[in-house]
Amino acid sequence: MDHGKLANSLWEAEQNQVQIGRLTDLYPEMSVEDAYRIQLANAERRLQEGERLIGMKIGLTSQGMQRLLHVDVPDFGHLFDSMLLTDGQICHVSQLIQPKVEGELSFCLNRSLKGPGVTVADVYGAVRYVVPSLEIVDSRIQDWKIKLQDTIADNGSSARLMIGARMTPIEQVDMRLTGMTLEKNGELVNSGTTAEVWGNPAAAVACLANMLAEFGMELKAGSIVMAGALTAAVPVTAGDIVTASFQGMGSVTVKFAE
Repeated sequence: MDHGKLANSLWEAEQNQVQIGRLTDLYPEMSVEDAYRIQLANAERRLQEGERLIGMKIGLTSQGMQRLLHVDVPDFGHLFDSMLLTDGQICHVSQLIQPKVEGELSFCLNRSLKGPGVTVADVYGAVRYVVPSLEIVDSRIQDWKIKLQDTIADNGSSARLMIGARMTPIEQVDMRLTGMTLEKNGELVNSGTTAEVWGNPAAAVACLANMLAEFGMELKAGSIVMAGALTAAVPVTAGDIVTASFQGMGSVTVKFAE
């Protein structure tokens, strides 16, 4: 299996906004390790081309997303400055392929977290603020018909992220019972609580730090960590407006245009 060749096919699909066939159809024997090697190849390519790594994401942490993709384990992906949308900035769907939106919490690290052995208590000690956020996910794989290895290779199907303007100290957030509503064009399309993410999104951050340790990586101070969607993702097109509101934490809104 040529990891570099497969990484290049995903890279070109993203650059040209085209869909490609499922990698696991070409290589049914593809392992999770193979998939991460493909992801890491493209992450290194982004760095070499001048992009800056601003954080990491853990995905597939809620039952909603696991049911959607028929998996029972989380994955991770890289977040780069080229993906970050500032508050009020338009997200152009013409730059994407088949976007969907998820509401989740992002953790702003004050100290680095390096596994193995990172605990929830370590996360509370390392995080200063928690922020409402939206992740715009996108798949370079045709029709979102992906297996776990496909989404891992495809950087966790990540595309864009938007962070809310209101930052809440972590000790002021009830990580189990904070509610979220996801509205699309003013209509409620999804709702859930932070307990949907492993019972406590901070536990997902700890899991991510420990997963990264297997690859000699860590969550660095000053970075953003997206802890996973509370509910299943919703598809969007040009003209849509999506808002995620978190109880007592404010909201974040993204507008989509052609």
